[in-house]
Amino acid sequence: MLPLLLVTVVAVRHRSVLAEGFVHLRTAEWPWLLAAAGATCLTWVAASCTRQGAVVERLPRRRLLATQFAAGAANHMLPTGLGASAVNLRFMTVCGLPLARSSAALALYLLAESVGRVALLGALLLAFPGALRPGALVPETAFGPLLAATGAVLVIAVLVLALVRRLRTALVSFLRTALGEARRVHTRPARALALWGGSLAFPALQASVLVLVGRALGLDVPAGHMAVAYLAATVAVALVPTPGGIGSVEAALVMALVAAGGPAAVATAVVLAFRVVTVWLPLVPGALTLAALVRMKVI
Repeated sequence: MLPLLLVTVVAVRHRSVLAEGFVHLRTAEWPWLLAAAGATCLTWVAASCTRQGAVVERLPRRRLLATQFAAGAANHMLPTGLGASAVNLRFMTVCGLPLARSSAALALYLLAESVGRVALLGALLLAFPGALRPGALVPETAFGPLLAATGAVLVIAVLVLALVRRLRTALVSFLRTALGEARRVHTRPARALALWGGSLAFPALQASVLVLVGRALGLDVPAGHMAVAYLAATVAVALVPTPGGIGSVEAALVMALVAAGGPAAVATAVVLAFRVVTVWLPLVPGALTLAALVRMKVI
């Protein structure tokens, strides 16, 4: 709740910019917004490809796609992607995969998605080196405390593993299962292509949604720069434990778009419309799909 509280304080302090952003929403061009909605639908297809690529066994295609749609709704009930992970873990278990292998497939998916997002960001930064200032999302004075906190977390994790034998044994067993599952997947070219192709397509489609919404609202920022802003913002807030990134993603995206050269009010309107298209419109049908899948014992 703390990140949500902090974002609320910032929103209240900048309520005039938010109000102006809501006014700009009236000027949106609907063809661009419809294209953004179509790209949002394709993100669930990309997620399905990545999920299928993480396991050797063939998963039921229609149920897999419906599960990804429902997982989006579950993701906004629990922090840091736990909702989607729980839904997919249950789905793979119901499909007959042992819990250890299902967990390994889930870890492989998360690793591939993270690598794909960071790799795409790196490629775009090479293509558009002046698209974004590093200090736009994280102030220069924050790098020292951030590195110190990261180092402290790593040291604590190493000490816990060294002192708690049962935890160390469980982790070693899980890593063996995960590495074995990764080797099996990469011996199947079709699975490897689905895994890595989907992990690159998913963030690319999400970035394209932001670009299309920016065009709908007349944001005067190049498409490549908007894509860089989106990827940089989502990477920066990946560890902020808010359900579905609500609040933290909006704040980071606005700052990133302003750093890319967009006016604050228009950037705010773009982010608001982007979140409506990608989060709020699919939320109710996604929740209904989730309830239906539970009732049908698909998950």
